[in-house]
Amino acid sequence: MSDKEKSAGTLLKEKLEKNWESAWKDFNEDDQLQAFGHDYLGFLSKGKTERQWVNLSVQLAEEAGYQPLENFLKKEKLEAGDKVYAIHKNKTVILFNIGKEAISQGMAIIGAHIDAPRLDLKPAPLYESEALGLFKTHYYGGIKKYQWVTIPLAIHGRVMKKDGGFVDITIGEDAKDPVFCITDLLPHLAKEQNGKKLDEAITGEGLNLLIGSRPYPENELKDGVKANLLKILNDKYGIIEEDFATAELEVVPAGAARNVGFDESLIGGYGQDDRVCSFTALRAILDQTQPANRTQCVILADKEEIGSVGNTGMHSRFFENTVAEVINLLGEKKAELILRRCLMNSAMLSADVTAGVDPNYAGTHDKFNAPYLGKGIVLSKYGGARGKSGSNDAHAEFMGKMRKLMDDAGVVWQMGELGRIDLGGGGTIAYILAEYGMDVLDCGPALLSMHAPFEISSKVDVYMTYKGYKEFLKNY
Repeated sequence: MSDKEKSAGTLLKEKLEKNWESAWKDFNEDDQLQAFGHDYLGFLSKGKTERQWVNLSVQLAEEAGYQPLENFLKKEKLEAGDKVYAIHKNKTVILFNIGKEAISQGMAIIGAHIDAPRLDLKPAPLYESEALGLFKTHYYGGIKKYQWVTIPLAIHGRVMKKDGGFVDITIGEDAKDPVFCITDLLPHLAKEQNGKKLDEAITGEGLNLLIGSRPYPENELKDGVKANLLKILNDKYGIIEEDFATAELEVVPAGAARNVGFDESLIGGYGQDDRVCSFTALRAILDQTQPANRTQCVILADKEEIGSVGNTGMHSRFFENTVAEVINLLGEKKAELILRRCLMNSAMLSADVTAGVDPNYAGTHDKFNAPYLGKGIVLSKYGGARGKSGSNDAHAEFMGKMRKLMDDAGVVWQMGELGRIDLGGGGTIAYILAEYGMDVLDCGPALLSMHAPFEISSKVDVYMTYKGYKEFLKNY
């Protein structure tokens, strides 16, 4: 229908109303999307712990010409065009693409987190009960405990030995590997369990990992199953029971991330909160093809799922200290003042996911302000809980700049809140960086089944997130 055939009211609505349309509409970058999705699936499948994600990120960064900060400390000099990365405790990594403008003018920063909800082995995990060998676990982050029973699980991590050496362990990912699981009651005996609330039916102390059942071949030996398991662990990895006290072993869902749906338009896998933003942010800085005007920075941090605490979380001073090192290597005088100006004048995207509308659970969102899968990257003005508690709440001016930047670059975006006001809510690292006075906005794709062992994202949203992050770094 031509404009001449439309009524005045129809033309008025088209001019003034905003309908958040599907990002698939008129989409013409399918080859790029499929290639990017393939790369993301591989990264997500291999990087199931913070250490693994840092190693994979550094490998990709070095292929793109990035060098460790230590190299520049030896030279005692940094200049425009240099590409730098810094690792902290093998669990956090920060990348800088040094720009032509004075760093006191601020940086374009994207910050994401690389930890994900999981189960950790306790310091003394191994025991035998009813002729079965088990590991005791302690869950990390916000999980629904019932989702972790009766699924194949893998063990990843590092064991520090008494002599100062260590052994890295990955069991359950190769097709030849055994897997592990947490058992559940059969329906015939679950009357009492079924009468409990959902969050009480499976307890934290009940998340014990089944790891074996064959006893050591010696009659009358007490706890023979435990003894045999210790022998297997010692033969294969050279560890003894005391080594668990100095180990960092994570229990995660076994298996690779996969395409989802007949049309393969979705991605399913463990840890997409927030590794989908970590990967898109990483690629956004590595794929820059022109010299940067403003210094670009990507932070991939640990511990967000438990409050960004500890020396690898965003509450630590690692980011600030690393920026101070960069400023010193740039030869800036009055380094402390330049550091404060740099942080104050920076702008940041807090790259984190949000909860998409799920048709199986209607009513969890205000549908007029809800994020949807397939409608592009989500700009979240605020997060927090109920009365915006714990929120950053981006200013209108910064929102306006991001709106224009996304539109000019052809990035499909939508607005979104994390559920109904009084239902709950959630936080990100946004408020932590905002303490420096910089502008910060939460920005990332929507997921289904967030914090579950198998989370769902939309390929087109992942691709639009990458495009949005890349454009922000380049042109903000």
